[in-house]
Amino acid sequence: VQLVESGGGLVQAGGSLRLSCAASGSIFSINDMGWYRQAPGQERELVADITSDGRIKYADSVKGRFTISRDYARNTLYLQMNSLKPEDTAVYYCNAGVRVRGKGWDTYPSHVWGKGTQVTVSS
Repeated sequence: VQLVESGGGLVQAGGSLRLSCAASGSIFSINDMGWYRQAPGQERELVADITSDGRIKYADSVKGRFTISRDYARNTLYLQMNSLKPEDTAVYYCNAGVRVRGKGWDTYPSHVWGKGTQVTVSS
């Protein structure tokens, strides 16, 4: 199973970006999906996540500015980021709790990370 992020880039403060994360591979089902970020010298932190039944959680620092959404049919996760601030600068990672198809009828759980996409907000 792979997660591939896209949509990062350089934007001025106050601008917007939309990140996407596409899941592919031997997927039986996906439970939670989320966005995390890691700034230089800092630990990776949760930005937002969404469960299989649509419950959403945001970090306090992004509430009211970021919106997470999910296309369940296409196994794709989105993050709309508005009113961006320089402190939002980080590598953004997609994460998913996945049930992977094994041999025959077997399935097994796995947590998968994407490789990340850089978001840089200039002041």
